[in-house]
Amino acid sequence: MVKPLNYRLLAVSCSLLLGQYLLVAPLSAQGLRVPGGALSPGGTAVRNPSSTQRQADYVVVIVNSEPVTNTEVRERALRLGQQIALQGSERPSQPELLELALDMLVNERLQLHLATREGIKVDDAAVAQAEQNVAAQNRLPLEEVLKRLADDGISRAQFRRTLQDQLVIARIRAREVDARVKVSDAEIDQFLSDQRLTASKAEAELNIAQVLVAVPDSATAAQIASLQARANRVAERARAGEDFAALAREFSDGPEAALGGQIGMRLASRYPDLFVNAVKMLNVGGISEPLRSGAGFHVLKLLDRVQAGGMPTSFTQSNVRHILLRTGPHLTEAQARERLDAMRRTLLAGGTDFVTQARQHSQDGSARAGGDLGWASPGQFVPEFEEVMNALAPGQISAPVTTRFGVHLIQLLERREVPVGEREQRIIARNQVRQRKADEAYNQWMQDLRSTAFIQMREPPQ
Repeated sequence: MVKPLNYRLLAVSCSLLLGQYLLVAPLSAQGLRVPGGALSPGGTAVRNPSSTQRQADYVVVIVNSEPVTNTEVRERALRLGQQIALQGSERPSQPELLELALDMLVNERLQLHLATREGIKVDDAAVAQAEQNVAAQNRLPLEEVLKRLADDGISRAQFRRTLQDQLVIARIRAREVDARVKVSDAEIDQFLSDQRLTASKAEAELNIAQVLVAVPDSATAAQIASLQARANRVAERARAGEDFAALAREFSDGPEAALGGQIGMRLASRYPDLFVNAVKMLNVGGISEPLRSGAGFHVLKLLDRVQAGGMPTSFTQSNVRHILLRTGPHLTEAQARERLDAMRRTLLAGGTDFVTQARQHSQDGSARAGGDLGWASPGQFVPEFEEVMNALAPGQISAPVTTRFGVHLIQLLERREVPVGEREQRIIARNQVRQRKADEAYNQWMQDLRSTAFIQMREPPQ
């Protein structure tokens, strides 16, 4: 079994996590995001070939006495393939998808095993809230999400188990890896120096947002024409000046719809050639004609173009406020979530206002300012807070969010684009250095987990 070079980047690049921690698995090309030899303890390979006839389902690998079945691997590979297609990337071969899926499942089993040993748990209230988060980010009632899951053979019990597992995994990762990563001023200085040396001869980086109008494999010619017309209307509205992020949240079937369609800054070579060629002649802020791929029709907006190693010309700041309840002996996480959930229902019904509630209840220094945290740059907050904040539309209030500081309600007030000056360069550099170090730390942590685990390969997945 081949190990990925970087487990954290692998998970992120395949969009396994949604919002805070939720597993992505598009269903039936609808863009619905939902959960979804032996190695000795020292890691030495010992193969056990079998000449018996393989049955429809069988154990592929044992991870610390827990089996991973062929069906699990095939289901994960199917969802990965769908997700990669929705991103407009080239689909790996079936053997590659199976190997990738198997590796991810082994990693998840190891992390869940460690979390159990460390006593990390997620209560029913957190899982229920995660269900609501999935529904909200898909702009669907929970009942409709559950119906579509059932149509694809996923029961609500399976859905909840997957959500629970992903919440647990996120918490063990945050504690064992993210919380331990520190960045010094010297590291930032070195990063900026290296960047200046390489920027002039480096490959361009692009930041692209998309609206994907998915086309099911079984679509008729009439359905395809209707979906293409929808993509054309989106492009026309975007060129007329409508907010592209709002259009993405309303119309896109892509995995990044909740984030305003933004795929993120990356090397041009990491984007599909279809995307790179489409934005080649666009100015920053320009909108492409609808493009056709195997996943459907893509409308692209070029958000930024810089030389690799260079700095973007601007970045997005968010103005947010929150209400924080600190958990401890006198207030459990479940109780805090229940209180904040009730508070959120009252706020949404117009029975009170956020500022008043923050002044009365928030348990941090922002309470006097009505929970106002001011203008925040990327990387200023802990990841689990920031990921939920980034998915909010202006004026929207999040469901309760658990971080290492307690449980929060978050309200996004507005966003703005800020020119990049020297101070902003250091903020961006710190974030990039921190992410690189977190990737390296996560990779090493997963290797350490594997080296001390019992992983027995039984049969290759098919």
